[in-house]
Amino acid sequence: MPTRRALLAPPLIWASAYASAFADTPRDTVVMAKRIDDIISLDPQESFEYSGSEICGNVYDKLVNPDDEDPTRINPMLAERWSASEDGRTWTFHLRGDRKFASGAPVTAEDAAWSLQRAVILNKSPGFIIGQFGFTPDNVAARIRAADDRTLVIEIAERQAPTFLLYCLSASVGGVVEKRVALAHAVGGDLGNAWLRTNSAGSGPWVVRSARASEVVALDANPSHPRPPRAKRMVIRHVSDPAVQLLLLQRGDADIARDLLPEGVRAARADPRFEVLSEPKASLVHLSMNTQHPALAKPDVREALRWAIDYRGIEANLTADTYRVHQAFLPVGFPAALTDTPFSYDPARARALLAGAGFPEGIDLTFDHASSSPRAEIAQALQAQMREAGIRLTLQAGEGRQVLTKVRARQYQLAISLWGSDYLDPHSNAQTFCVNEDNSDASTNRTSAWNCAWADADLTARALAAVKEADAGKRIAEYQAMQRDLMARGPFAIMLQEIGIAALRRPLSGFRQGPLADRTSYAPIAKG
Repeated sequence: MPTRRALLAPPLIWASAYASAFADTPRDTVVMAKRIDDIISLDPQESFEYSGSEICGNVYDKLVNPDDEDPTRINPMLAERWSASEDGRTWTFHLRGDRKFASGAPVTAEDAAWSLQRAVILNKSPGFIIGQFGFTPDNVAARIRAADDRTLVIEIAERQAPTFLLYCLSASVGGVVEKRVALAHAVGGDLGNAWLRTNSAGSGPWVVRSARASEVVALDANPSHPRPPRAKRMVIRHVSDPAVQLLLLQRGDADIARDLLPEGVRAARADPRFEVLSEPKASLVHLSMNTQHPALAKPDVREALRWAIDYRGIEANLTADTYRVHQAFLPVGFPAALTDTPFSYDPARARALLAGAGFPEGIDLTFDHASSSPRAEIAQALQAQMREAGIRLTLQAGEGRQVLTKVRARQYQLAISLWGSDYLDPHSNAQTFCVNEDNSDASTNRTSAWNCAWADADLTARALAAVKEADAGKRIAEYQAMQRDLMARGPFAIMLQEIGIAALRRPLSGFRQGPLADRTSYAPIAKG
């Protein structure tokens, strides 16, 4: 049986020298091989990446959560009930009296209020999800407040569509942090942010034991949780190579592999020792185009890029079983999602569009992408495909978080991006792809449209209006129209929707993948 030191060994040692010596992972520990080089922070009010959000969803409870079986329903979590005033602006949440943080202290309305205030004050990447309701650092303490230990009052600026506030509170940024613990580790007024990047102060089923960038995150079971995990520890190893993930699974050195490529999925399905889970995810692979580049500022050039992609070829040859062609900004499974695929590979059409835009000899672009599979392989395929259309790409590979940082700083030309919805309302994606109210570098609402330095007044206004539409039918029709308009003129080439794959070593059971990153649950996992 491996020792704790072996479990926390560096990735190359893990994959080579130690691998042949291992028999099985410890019975009370679940080891998951996963690509986690996108993690920037484990602070729920800062984390805005897939892996970080998934871990936060297992460490922090929120006031409410969507139902796993029916996402149109909102279930209680820390709040046992809630109500809205007649004008829809004042919401009152009554918290459960039996929930505790990992420290053993009770979860109070003051902790919940402070956590939501904290999202607005810190103004990190996901802060706009809470701030969009009219909260500012100056007014948030008055508008989000604890009336008593178990009563939270939230006053929003104006009425929104029914349940919209609830969906936003269910996002990872709504994780409730223990105020006392976070402030005890505060440095320079950061509200504990630096410490919480690699530690935790939540009431969820797990506690962060240790976290090392691009290496490992270890979680311990939270004994204070009313439904504690069935395992004592969860070790999430950063393993970037899907082939190595499969090897670890085959040798018994990992219990779960999360990033297998199609050939690995086929091999796992053919092996009776493994069970393969497959669930659609609300995650989209797309190209982001920085319109600060003179060529990419031209709509015809952006359209040329969309016709220069062999979508079906990428799915068939690189992502079968793991990603499917999808070209609209709402993933399948969302209300109003479109399955239209108007673009196909047509390099001659792309060349003609470039010529009409003033580039008869084609264009040269730098192309940032994560060095991990399948994005590295997709980038190489796109380089070959676009060359036929006169689009010459210089590939720039980096770790996932490096590419994210460049995109968020608008320091790129073309990049592969992976967007996962924050909550199960269409506005989650309509906002990020369509809304850019302030295109300046000082903007506090840095959506994906802002990352592309693209501001479309029409789509911005329509998205902001749709979120207030009370008529469900009208709302769906508007989101469908917006998707078609974005496909025609936006700074994105949406290519694929992710299919979440998890290969489990039997007799492990209980692992649940959610459509959103933070809805993936580790607590029910059992080994036999």
